[in-house]
Amino acid sequence: MNRRSFLASGVAASAAVAVNAAPAQTLAQEPAPFTLLTDADFGFAAQISLGHSYYRAGDPGKLLSIASKIKTGDFESAWVAYHQAGVELRTVAESAVAKRHNVSAKEAYLAAASYFSTALRFLDGTEDPARMFPCWQEYAASWSAAAALFNPPIERLEIPYEGTSLTGWFLRGDNSRRPRPLVVINNGADGMEISSYVLGGAGALARGCNCLIFNGPGQGDSLWARKLYFRPDWEKVITPVVDAMLRHLEVDPKRIALIGVSQGGYWVPRALAFEHRIAAGVADPGVWDVSAPWLGHLPAFVRSVLDGKDKSQFDQMIQMGVDSNVRSRMTLRFRMRPYGMNSYYDAFHAVQEYNLTEVAGRIHCPMLITSPESEQFFPGQAQKLYDVLSYPKTMIHFTHEQGADQHCEVAAPGYRDSCIYNWLDEILA
Repeated sequence: MNRRSFLASGVAASAAVAVNAAPAQTLAQEPAPFTLLTDADFGFAAQISLGHSYYRAGDPGKLLSIASKIKTGDFESAWVAYHQAGVELRTVAESAVAKRHNVSAKEAYLAAASYFSTALRFLDGTEDPARMFPCWQEYAASWSAAAALFNPPIERLEIPYEGTSLTGWFLRGDNSRRPRPLVVINNGADGMEISSYVLGGAGALARGCNCLIFNGPGQGDSLWARKLYFRPDWEKVITPVVDAMLRHLEVDPKRIALIGVSQGGYWVPRALAFEHRIAAGVADPGVWDVSAPWLGHLPAFVRSVLDGKDKSQFDQMIQMGVDSNVRSRMTLRFRMRPYGMNSYYDAFHAVQEYNLTEVAGRIHCPMLITSPESEQFFPGQAQKLYDVLSYPKTMIHFTHEQGADQHCEVAAPGYRDSCIYNWLDEILA
């Protein structure tokens, strides 16, 4: 969910694009002291980890220890600090399993998964991003081990999808198998299962609901193991998911809710415009146009090259910019990977298909739209989506005073869940 507003500087005389959203420092300036929560890249990742501790997927004290090892602007140090924490907690979990301390093992595996998933965020900024796939494997093994230790265990599903399958994780409220509401968590552009668990899954279980976490194209093992990539027509993903879940007797077909997290705030409304078996939808936050943070800060000349369909020149210009800026290179690598594209031109054109202009009027179920204060990636878009909706709709404004500002309210998952699930309880009743 760490989408910096990239491509913020102008084009130099050499036509190199400086792809950096942070103000440039002059030679006369001393670097600002590094603090955990003020650096846009390191700080947002730390807030995600801090929020995970609410649902026992880490500890604030461990996060402070990790932060003490991170050097200003040094992505290698961040990767090492989070990865080492993941290895440490995995060892703790394995020891607990050996002694049948299953609750402790589950929590340690959840923490390991959290730290491994955060470590993944920084590898594109290091000299050796090839470590990413092995790190994802470490993450996936820790999440799977934690899932097996829930009571009842989280069941791994294979959801049929266009000649292959998508991985789902079915979290049941209890072992009774009686029909209950089903909450489907639709993750965003960069979240893993652990994020879906913290941002909706745990809250669903606490309220006696069943929950499905799944990896759509471009997400989790769909990306890493199956080489499936993002698509704008997300109804082609959600309809097979609903079909599969309706085969389970414990799913009440009239009480299915769909929660979109981060870029899921686009995918969920898009799917709801076509898939009408879902009783309620949540977009956290509301996303009208995914391309806005990609295009919004492009200098006019660079935008004209993109619009003029000069692929070679555009790719060269962006490459010159990222070659001179580690943060920009990291951001673009990280953002483009789930689209399955190596060309900047192709990616910048493709992302323009991800908007709701033609479909939002077709949504026929109640929707909750969240709009966090200081939304850093899609500012103003929640209101735009809300204004277009014609069926029953609710807007929640999360604030700094509540500790729930910024994208997806990642540092306040408990308060976030109380607001979202209070609304869902009333709708699904």
